[in-house]
Amino acid sequence: MVDNRYATALVIGSVLSLLAAVYLSVAVGTHHWYQYTSPPGTHDGSNASLLSDDSVDGEFNEKTSSETLYRFNGTMGLWWWCKLVPSQSHWFKEPDPKFKRQCERFTLPQQFLPKYKYPGNHNSEEDLLRTYLWRCQFLLPLVSLALVFLSGLIGVCACLCRSFTPTLAVGVLHLLAALCSLGSVCCFLAGVDLLHQSVRPPDSVELSLGWSLYLALISFPLQMMASALFIWAARSHRKNYTRMVAYRVA
Repeated sequence: MVDNRYATALVIGSVLSLLAAVYLSVAVGTHHWYQYTSPPGTHDGSNASLLSDDSVDGEFNEKTSSETLYRFNGTMGLWWWCKLVPSQSHWFKEPDPKFKRQCERFTLPQQFLPKYKYPGNHNSEEDLLRTYLWRCQFLLPLVSLALVFLSGLIGVCACLCRSFTPTLAVGVLHLLAALCSLGSVCCFLAGVDLLHQSVRPPDSVELSLGWSLYLALISFPLQMMASALFIWAARSHRKNYTRMVAYRVA
């Protein structure tokens, strides 16, 4: 029989784990990790010629895409990048142009493309730091979600077997998932900072963090709290069980 304190800890930990998984999933699937806000007039139809040169020879052009994001109120995520473009391009400047959000998805091969010290120049030396930061930023959230899913399976099996012992493993898995979530945010911010050093945004462009990144960041303390509750419940239950066995033997 499980003490009410331990049962409460398990329920609260499960709710926190579910919330963290939902937040992280939404963050991975959206494109508001980083935002660029350019002043009015810099993303009108006169700059439309920049919109059609995001790839060279069928390959992703990091330099051109970054400059496009700077000029067209772009947003960037782990799997998507978007820009605000005129809904209709005219040879004359409209007094009140209408804009639409145009998004493109990073394909899996593009995620594994090497990064170069001079973005856009494939003949330059490969930037290993940015390359592995980019790969870690989209792989770590997937690892985190996989660990949470695995811990959920272990928890279900523990309930079916009426065993409290696997709860410690569930807590450890949530701890590893939390570190992966935090690592993803850190890798993303470090990679963006290094990109800005190579392709500097104009001074007039405002840089800001998006709500998707904050969702991913919130998932870290939620997973940490869930991990702490699971580990505390497992250890406390084990100590209590050991004392009860010793008392009965005595």
